[in-house]
Amino acid sequence: MKRIAVLASGRGTNLEAILEAVERGSIAGEVALVISDQAAAQALQRAGKRGVKALFINPRDYGGREQYDRAIVDQLKEDRIDLVALAGFMRLLSAYFVNAYPMQIMNIHPSLLPAFPGLDGVEQAFDYGVKVTGCTVHFVDEGLDTGPVILQEAVPVIQHDTVETLHQRIHASEHRLYPTAIDLFCREKLKVEGRRCKIID
Repeated sequence: MKRIAVLASGRGTNLEAILEAVERGSIAGEVALVISDQAAAQALQRAGKRGVKALFINPRDYGGREQYDRAIVDQLKEDRIDLVALAGFMRLLSAYFVNAYPMQIMNIHPSLLPAFPGLDGVEQAFDYGVKVTGCTVHFVDEGLDTGPVILQEAVPVIQHDTVETLHQRIHASEHRLYPTAIDLFCREKLKVEGRRCKIID
């Protein structure tokens, strides 16, 4: 069974969706570790309630981004982690981290990449006036939201939407899509060829 680590900085709603999917048997793996860079992150509390190992690793204890990432990677190795799922983790990963887990780090982004990468993807799409946006699960590479796309789901922008109502619907989509992508990884159904991520029957 694949061992999953979730990295989160905030409320941990995607973490909650992943934990619930594991409990339902919808993910063929287990969440073995949750790490946050924020001591007060609600994600740590969500993990703790379910008896999942939850750690706050303070960036201020390290001399820079790579030193911090080395500490996290050391912890991941110690816990024999197979897949790292970023769930609202508000730090860019160093090349060291990415190379330590090649095509074993996933992220969920609230737009249909490559459109509207980076921060505030929902607001960017809304302000641009698109009629359809959505969310993307992708593997993480050294760029900003540039890794191979695993799954995407479209979310229409409704006439009377606000950024908040659109965000809510995209969140609901994320909570379906991310566990599905993680399960595909755990069942070894994903194959990356260049930029394409194929789902194996």
